[in-house]
Amino acid sequence: MVVVPSVKLNDGSEMPVFGLGTYLSKENEGVEALRHAIDIGYRHIDTAFFYQNEKEVGQVIKEKIAAGVVKREDLYIVTKLWNIYHDPAKVEEACKKSLDNLGLDYIDLYLMHFPVGYKFIDDNHLLPKDEAGTLQLSDYDYLDTYKAMEKLVKKGWVKSIGISNFNSEQTDRVLQNCEIKPVTNQVECHPGFNQKKLIEFSKQRDIVITAYSPLARPNPAEKKPAFLFDEKMLAIAEKYKKTPSQIALRYLIDIGTVPIPKSANKKRLEENINIFDFKLTEDEIKVVDSFHTGERINPFNLVKAQNHKYFPFALEF
Repeated sequence: MVVVPSVKLNDGSEMPVFGLGTYLSKENEGVEALRHAIDIGYRHIDTAFFYQNEKEVGQVIKEKIAAGVVKREDLYIVTKLWNIYHDPAKVEEACKKSLDNLGLDYIDLYLMHFPVGYKFIDDNHLLPKDEAGTLQLSDYDYLDTYKAMEKLVKKGWVKSIGISNFNSEQTDRVLQNCEIKPVTNQVECHPGFNQKKLIEFSKQRDIVITAYSPLARPNPAEKKPAFLFDEKMLAIAEKYKKTPSQIALRYLIDIGTVPIPKSANKKRLEENINIFDFKLTEDEIKVVDSFHTGERINPFNLVKAQNHKYFPFALEF
């Protein structure tokens, strides 16, 4: 079993520096993957209300605790406030739904999934659209939403809070107006979009960057992303007897982020976590830096089209 090191967060808690993303892990496939992941050493599990798999995640956690494989305190469970619940009056209710789904007494880390809120119709309309297919947004200020999240810490429902998909200006605005600092900003981050500027900015403010889509959604048939198939990457992989994916994940750890790759494939789950027996040199990090194109694979185009005042990706970082 792999033992994953932890990083100390600004509120004194510790987060494993590597986790399992569960986006699009549905039903039995996701359950099987998570069972195997916990068995081989994954302790940081990342889900979200939007992924509609909190119940399955909770089921596996309950099962593994009952079997004595882990204790609750060994696990670091992350979930997220979805965009339809930005009304401060809805935050507590949304968190309660996640706690009930997960079957837990507390959540280790609760993130605001996105700075832009969506119109609330009901709990089932997660992407509320009008007849023309336009996503319906709301005008709630993410600061008010964040302040409502701070109350969840005071109630003991969540241990830590953080943000996701926030840019540097939005992060600073939260920091200038909050009582409880966000411990992390979870953003798209991989060698093709390495977030070096946001990482440095966040480090100065004692905020850890969690890297989602850390392998940029590999598609071997189309040889995408290009960095996994590049000769320079293959040469580094050959040196360490690792795969290009393992080099990409190690790179993200070496530049100070917490990658959370998603996989439902047992072999890949084992491969992904097996990155703690080597470290890249500074020169190798520079080589991987060179794959940065500045292109996102998650541009949030449905929101972008409407030029909402809180759309985060109009800034460079």
